[in-house]
Amino acid sequence: MYTVNNENKSAPAGNKYFGMLQVHVVCEIGSRPVENAEVQVLDKNDPNRVLVNLITDISGKTMEIELPTPPIEYSLNPSPNQPYAEYQLIINAPGLKTVIIDSAQLLPGIKTVQPVNMPRRNETDEAPEIIVIGPHFLFGNYPPKLYEDEIKDDLARTEPVMIPQTVTVHDGLPGDTEAKNYSMCYRDYIKNVASSRIYATWPKEAIYANILVILSFTLNRFYTGWYKNQGYDFTITSSTAYDQLWIHGRNIDTNISLAVDYIFNYYLSLPDITQPVLTQACAGDSSDCPGMLSLWGSKDLGDLSYEALDILRYYYGELIYINYTYNVENSVTWPGINLTEGSISDDVKNIQNQLNILSKAYSEIPVSIPDGIYTPSTADAVRAFQRIFDLPVTGIVDVVTWYKISCAYARLTNASGLCGPDGSI
Repeated sequence: MYTVNNENKSAPAGNKYFGMLQVHVVCEIGSRPVENAEVQVLDKNDPNRVLVNLITDISGKTMEIELPTPPIEYSLNPSPNQPYAEYQLIINAPGLKTVIIDSAQLLPGIKTVQPVNMPRRNETDEAPEIIVIGPHFLFGNYPPKLYEDEIKDDLARTEPVMIPQTVTVHDGLPGDTEAKNYSMCYRDYIKNVASSRIYATWPKEAIYANILVILSFTLNRFYTGWYKNQGYDFTITSSTAYDQLWIHGRNIDTNISLAVDYIFNYYLSLPDITQPVLTQACAGDSSDCPGMLSLWGSKDLGDLSYEALDILRYYYGELIYINYTYNVENSVTWPGINLTEGSISDDVKNIQNQLNILSKAYSEIPVSIPDGIYTPSTADAVRAFQRIFDLPVTGIVDVVTWYKISCAYARLTNASGLCGPDGSI
């Protein structure tokens, strides 16, 4: 790991707190990793001085670097002081358009990953693509959520809940026809909202409670077809008044990312009601927003050793409970047992086939014979996948790894084009 001893102006003089930054670069068309992309890291307060130059590896990832941040106390209680440092990134790669990330946010003691999707270079338009990451929900000035009924009785359905593979986010108010739509992996959306709305420095149980709130809210919008039924062509918006803050292109904190991977198929339910609960939240004190979860209040309960479910019941009532489903859109259902060395089944063969396809884009993943036998070479391929996609490296296909492989496979094979000059995977 490389440490940049830069005195960040958002931290008081003499204080030394650091967070970790890693950059993941893929081609926007094809979702293939971009090797040898050049990444310059600059302090937003002094953008003319490059702090460090980085190069991506064969999986499109830079090395991790430590950078100065403000003190952790700023993110543990409401404060007028900005709790995160901001950095600018300039990313260049042959044949691809330069991307500038303005204001990647870094918290103390937290590793964050900045995803970068590089478009093909257009000879008629050499201007870089600039992505400005807006303020965090707890530090910015965003409209509060307008309260809605938690259950949409007029949209009652009885079919089982399904986890979507993708969601489409409308980046603006529902009726704003100028706002763009962005289609993305369901989990990537949840990770973005969670990293935009809570601080990754908070207690673990508070983080899990807030992720469950985000999951259930999103799943309610998908399950009820809330916006589709109004004639819109998107799943959800980025408006805090109507939905949840989502920031295009923002960095994702890795502890939040891993938590989402572990519980992405969970949501919140009420007895005898199939529909996921539309769990709403506000930044302020719970007395300011009845029927909603208070973000800072949930953090305080986490400090008091409340478990996630206890936090949720404190705000939404004793009847609410954590539900789950293995019904994931366009995915083979989890077999219900871990796949390990010695396992023999069609499920093993399915994983082998998907990893072999992924290995054509991620050459660190070794190819194994798709014979349905979980050999040491299959375990090596699983470990390589887990390293690349920031999962615990066990060589075992548990439920988290199963669906992570499925998501990565779907993203690669459903892509509309490729970065490679020959147009092949």
